Amino acid sequence: MLRRELLKMSTAFALAGFKGARAAEATEGGFCNPTDPLQALMDGNKRFSSSWREAMRNPDATLSQQLHSNRCFNAPAALIESQQPWATVLTCADSRVSPSWIFDTTPGELFVIRSAGNTAFDEAIASIEYSISVLRSPLLMVMGHSGCGAVAAALSETSLTPSLERLITPIRDQIDGSSRLDDAVRRNARGAAANLRESSDLLRQSETDGALKLVVSYFDLSSGRVSLI
Repeated sequence: MLRRELLKMSTAFALAGFKGARAAEATEGGFCNPTDPLQALMDGNKRFSSSWREAMRNPDATLSQQLHSNRCFNAPAALIESQQPWATVLTCADSRVSPSWIFDTTPGELFVIRSAGNTAFDEAIASIEYSISVLRSPLLMVMGHSGCGAVAAALSETSLTPSLERLITPIRDQIDGSSRLDDAVRRNARGAAANLRESSDLLRQSETDGALKLVVSYFDLSSGRVSLI
């Protein structure tokens, strides 16, 4: 009986969050388009970071109750037909690093590419070029994070499988000379961004034309905070 009541309460909280959401920032086509995409990301992270720290202090607090309130939501009818993500994020596959949560965004706002160690493999580059040329995403963020297992493996001498060795080889190239994990993660993120510029004529031209902004960031799991690097 108690479990059923708790489920009802959880559902009520979730529905209340959606009912309270606004679409004031949505365009006539039903899409959310912030004037300053980078500022929108960082503002969203401030909300997340505050809720993350509160949840650490208070075991009864939940992120789902505190986030997505008073937010712009893309219209479902619009999302069925197309997408207009206002930011693209290349980040790690780590299950703790979910850009939608970290930046307090809703469906259709972010175009996300993930691989262990946020490496700019050919498939990642192609996906980013799609987001730039077809979806017209104006912002690209490469984001590393604290405690990255792929970067830790690249720092280690531990024997790995052939597939994992292929995964961390480009990471080792980026972090040569680094001995601390947090420093290596930052180097790897900056290196991935440099590799994107080097490998994609489209990306470089989009930056030159002012159609794209590329930034690099670091997500700290302890604070929930994203900082530009």
